Amino acid sequence: MRAIAHTAVLSIAVAASLAACQKPADPAPATAAPAASAAAAASAWPASLVVVGDGFPNPGDPCRRIGESAATATFLDDSAALAGCLSADDAAALGGTVVATVDGVTLVSVPGRAAVPGDGDGQGDAKVAGTPYHATAQVRCSGYRGAAAGMCEAGVVRGTETGTYVEVALPDGRTRTIFFNADGSFLSFSTAEADGTAAMPIASSREGDTTVATIGSERYEIPDAFVRGD
Repeated sequence: MRAIAHTAVLSIAVAASLAACQKPADPAPATAAPAASAAAAASAWPASLVVVGDGFPNPGDPCRRIGESAATATFLDDSAALAGCLSADDAAALGGTVVATVDGVTLVSVPGRAAVPGDGDGQGDAKVAGTPYHATAQVRCSGYRGAAAGMCEAGVVRGTETGTYVEVALPDGRTRTIFFNADGSFLSFSTAEADGTAAMPIASSREGDTTVATIGSERYEIPDAFVRGD
């Protein structure tokens, strides 16, 4: 009996010693911080492309609107949006025409909205549903707070007492309003002392059938067809 008891005590001591020597399980690897994930996603877009916004055609979508650069100048079209996708499947889902692949990004020309009344389709000058505008389109723009050349969403209101005005959506949610005379010629910009625009020089020039309107370092290219409509 004494030998059996001694053996049992020895077994318990050995088991306790082994348990003490075991290393605790490694903690589960930490999940990457959202900020790090966002930074990694941003770095996937090559510097050769001007990437605009946080999703195309809707915010959060995987593709992006692509602005004008040396790599894309020949693919830009006033009647279509140029989009870039990191995945061929995402590009195919846009339903446009693939025009090139630049540094791993598939470029797709996506036709603009179907013609709306008052947009040169002979249907009169009605409003675009849900907006105050007679037509909407994208116009070439650059310079707002140092922004590179790209495309900006714009809407036009025609036939007011003083003529026509175009509102251009800016990257930070503000708008830049450009006024035209009744004959379609450039008049001025809406300015204010509060945001410093009142002190900015304003000018315009013509390039073919397009008015190039500038305020300070900002530049906006507005086609005649967009201003005058039907």
